[in-house]
Amino acid sequence: MAHAPRRRGTHMADTLGSPTSEPDGGFERDPSDWVTGDEPMTAAQRSYLDTLAREAGEEIPADINKAEASEHIDRLQGKSKRLDEGS
Repeated sequence: MAHAPRRRGTHMADTLGSPTSEPDGGFERDPSDWVTGDEPMTAAQRSYLDTLAREAGEEIPADINKAEASEHIDRLQGKSKRLDEGS
């Protein structure tokens, strides 16, 4: 089983979605500061964004970059009924 790369000097859990968070905020960073933010969105972003946009009744351009996709995902997650059901 492959594991995600570890950052130097920082211990990372081997699981995602842990209720504990890293003291430095983990990997969360403003998408506009990403080094690869201007690259085309990933297949995973495209798939998830497509699902969220359909649920929200929105259309989003298919040629957006990684940073823009992340911002749309964050915004649409706030509107998602699917995520509200877990509360």
